[in-house]
Amino acid sequence: MRADARKNRDHVLAVAGTAIAEQGVEVSLRDIARRADVGLATLLRHFPTREALLDALLRTSFDELTARAAGLEASSSPGDALVSWLRDCVAWTTEYRGVTVLMAAAIEDTESALHASCVTLRAAGARLLTRAQAVGVARGDIDGADLFGLVAMLAWLGDQPSLAPRADRLFEVVAGAILTGGADGER
Repeated sequence: MRADARKNRDHVLAVAGTAIAEQGVEVSLRDIARRADVGLATLLRHFPTREALLDALLRTSFDELTARAAGLEASSSPGDALVSWLRDCVAWTTEYRGVTVLMAAAIEDTESALHASCVTLRAAGARLLTRAQAVGVARGDIDGADLFGLVAMLAWLGDQPSLAPRADRLFEVVAGAILTGGADGER
């Protein structure tokens, strides 16, 4: 890709990130193009669909959260790793209004541009959960799909004006419900 085209693409992505954070994932592509000071055709040349734009925007974050899971797995106790990763996922999903709805749909739709990234992210969380379950510090009756659903639920809470002030407390309630304390009491 030419340097000017790359610069244009990166600028569109930055503007799209801001627009989605402010207005949600349903923000008009025309509005994104206008804000980026490019024509709609230019935006569509780089990102032919809304999902392609979202995939490009979110892929880096998905990759970072997946890498974060691997780092926590290597450096933290199983319970702490699981809760830290869960907190990071929830915090990230609240940055982009409405992204959890897209993620939940994409994980079931193999044709979605977001499918592979969502599956990889869910697998990273599932590994942390399985590790915590193996040492008895997490409930054994949940799986990676449940954990992914809890991320969506907790992110949704943070996106609701009347519930946002309680989101941190409710996160702790959910995290406490996932963790069992284990035989040694270690998290």
